[in-house]
Amino acid sequence: MNEITYDIDSLLIACMLLGSMAVTIELGYRLGLRIKPKVDDNFKAHVNSISGSLLGILALLLGFTFSLSLQRYDSRSEAVVDEANAIGTAYLRAQLLPKPVREEVSGLIRNYLDLRVRTGYVDLTQHGQRELLIAEAGRMQAKLWDYARQANEQAPSPVTTGLFIPALNDLIDNFGKRDAEVNRHVPELVLGLLYITFVISGALVGYTNGLAGHRTSFVTYIMVWLIVVMVFIILDLDRPYRGVIRVSQQSLIDLQAAIRDDGAADNRH
Repeated sequence: MNEITYDIDSLLIACMLLGSMAVTIELGYRLGLRIKPKVDDNFKAHVNSISGSLLGILALLLGFTFSLSLQRYDSRSEAVVDEANAIGTAYLRAQLLPKPVREEVSGLIRNYLDLRVRTGYVDLTQHGQRELLIAEAGRMQAKLWDYARQANEQAPSPVTTGLFIPALNDLIDNFGKRDAEVNRHVPELVLGLLYITFVISGALVGYTNGLAGHRTSFVTYIMVWLIVVMVFIILDLDRPYRGVIRVSQQSLIDLQAAIRDDGAADNRH
């Protein structure tokens, strides 16, 4: 990851944002209070209109960024379901392979599924551990492809290997898709623009209150809190394997349980 903010905890960023907003509101208020005697009502009305416009721009940016992070979250959730379906299909079609290869492939797919479930609980800040798991998945895929080639040499039938090979190809494709979706998130430039707009809006709100000669109201700070909470949710949605809102791995877990039961039944027979 090249982004600086991605490895920082979402709650810490939200707290920093809240602190920045409080400071800029106070500074804006003091500046407005200082120049209040030097300006007329027309200037104050102009500042009020600019403040309202800037808050509108902030609302637009918040809505755009929230929509972007929610789309990323939905795409990651769909990628988990797609990978679970691909692994399940490959496991079922592996039962059509010749018996010597079938047992090896079935066992390897079970281990591969276990690995992918473990990977789902390792967030992107654990770079070393995640790279090891991804590399191990790649090695397992290469072994599965070797077994598919052997099965095709032993029994080149469209009913056996002809069904398994496309399923294995889908398994590999969905691995790449899921990994790519995890690495796609809201660009840091957009988050930076959101932060700058947020801080400037706070300074202008404080400045407007200073020109009016009264302290920033409690209602304004409620608005600030709500905006900070929304920013926290945006960041939390953008970090799929940590925080409060996480991408569900239930599809893979359910498949894991079903395949284990199937393997246990085969062993009993």
